[in-house]
Amino acid sequence: MNSLDKNAPIVEQRADPFIYKHTDGYYYFTGSVPTYDRIELRKAKTISELQDAKTFNVWHKHKSGPMSRHIWAPEIHYLDGKWYVYFAASEEEDIWKLRPYVLECQGQDPLRDEWIELGQMQPAEGDNKTFIDFSLDGTVFENKGKRYFCWAEKTGGQFAASNLYLAEMESPIKLKTVQFMLTTPDYDWERIDFWVNEGPAVIKNEGKIYITFSASATGACYCMGMMEAGEDSDLLDRNSWKKSRYPVLQTDEEKSIYGPGHNSFTVDENGNPLSIYHARDYENAVGDPEFVPKSDKRPLEEIIADPLYDPNRHARMMEVKFDANGKPIFQFY
Repeated sequence: MNSLDKNAPIVEQRADPFIYKHTDGYYYFTGSVPTYDRIELRKAKTISELQDAKTFNVWHKHKSGPMSRHIWAPEIHYLDGKWYVYFAASEEEDIWKLRPYVLECQGQDPLRDEWIELGQMQPAEGDNKTFIDFSLDGTVFENKGKRYFCWAEKTGGQFAASNLYLAEMESPIKLKTVQFMLTTPDYDWERIDFWVNEGPAVIKNEGKIYITFSASATGACYCMGMMEAGEDSDLLDRNSWKKSRYPVLQTDEEKSIYGPGHNSFTVDENGNPLSIYHARDYENAVGDPEFVPKSDKRPLEEIIADPLYDPNRHARMMEVKFDANGKPIFQFY
């Protein structure tokens, strides 16, 4: 990949990209498919081979009820010797009733072995505030022998603010502690069209934990912010975290990269850190009726105006550099 095409997609038409590099040396890739109706996996020895790698549809949405609409932002993790997929889904009868769900693979080959549904992610005992409203974008990370779940949740209905929450995990399907609000949209760049913090991703460096997140609506205003905390601090204490005052990544019109965000982290073949994110190469999203469920009876002009059904949020990557203090720097090539 030369300097002229480093900003080009690594996998086309896959938003919310997630790459996991396993101990077998393969890169496992998933992301939101434009029809939002299934979980797709692929693997390759190199990131550049992912675009043309064979795809495996390991799970399909239900026809009705829970997990029947808006299958969004899957992530694949290997925990305690098993493969898991975390994803968000809503209901055909209530399309904004987003909740986090979990799949478990019954073997060691996630592309070909059976996946079973474990149901909705469960809150801690006595927690009556978690996963009761619009909830999505769950991710998993470990620190100092503890495993954490970080997710986005709106409180107060569809048009309320989307905050990021953090909790310790008891098991791959259940939380151990009550929710801790990590961040809420404080700044103007987090409040364009919608008040949004979502899409958390975790990277560690020099004794610190960094959680990137995406902000604002999903068009050209979409951007990334970042939280940081010491790895020895109490991660469920608000005083442990510091938030970036300005976006750490945003639209670059000169490079035709619009609305970068919802990233994940992996490493290249030499172990160097990479940020995997999505972006469009044009400013104004246009909904494509081809990707809209038949049950959606909105007028054509409403569908065309809906950026969720523009399929061209492509997965891309960038090298992660660090400043003199060890803080990640995100720059397009």
